Amino acid sequence: MRGHGAAHRRRQSGAAAVEFALVLLLFLTFFLGIIDFSRMLFTWNAASEATRLGARYAAVCDDTTRRAQVLARMQALLPQIKTIDVVWSPAGCTPASCAAVTVRITDLDYQWISPVVGLAGMPAARMPTFSTYLPREVMRQDSNSPAICS
Repeated sequence: MRGHGAAHRRRQSGAAAVEFALVLLLFLTFFLGIIDFSRMLFTWNAASEATRLGARYAAVCDDTTRRAQVLARMQALLPQIKTIDVVWSPAGCTPASCAAVTVRITDLDYQWISPVVGLAGMPAARMPTFSTYLPREVMRQDSNSPAICS
C-alpha cells in the first residue's frame, strides 16, 4: 500500500508541473502581447511627436531646401522613420512668400515581436500616415532656442 501512495504523489507532482508550464506559457504570451501593444502605442505617439517636431523645425528654419535636416531631426526622435514629405504652400513659393508647411511621414512600419500577434516571419504592420500643418513663422528666429536652425 505504501508504494502505491508514493507513485500516486509522483504522478500528482508531474501533473502539477505540466499544468504550471501550460499556465506559465499562457501568462507569458499574454504579458508579451501587452508589452508589444505598448511598444506600438509608444511608436504611434513618437511618430506623431516627430511629425510635429519636423514641421516646427521646417516652419522656423526652412529655406524650402532643408528636407534632409528635417528628416534628421525627426529620426533623432524615431529612427524607424525613412520617408517624409515636406510640402510648402502655396505651391512653388519662395522662402519669402511661403505661408505654411506640411510635414508627413508616409511609410512607417511597426514590427511585432510578441508571439500573440507576430509569428516568425510575419510582415511588419503598416502604420497610418502622420501629418502636421503649421503656418510659417519668422525664419531663423525662435525665442526659445537661437541655435534651432544650425
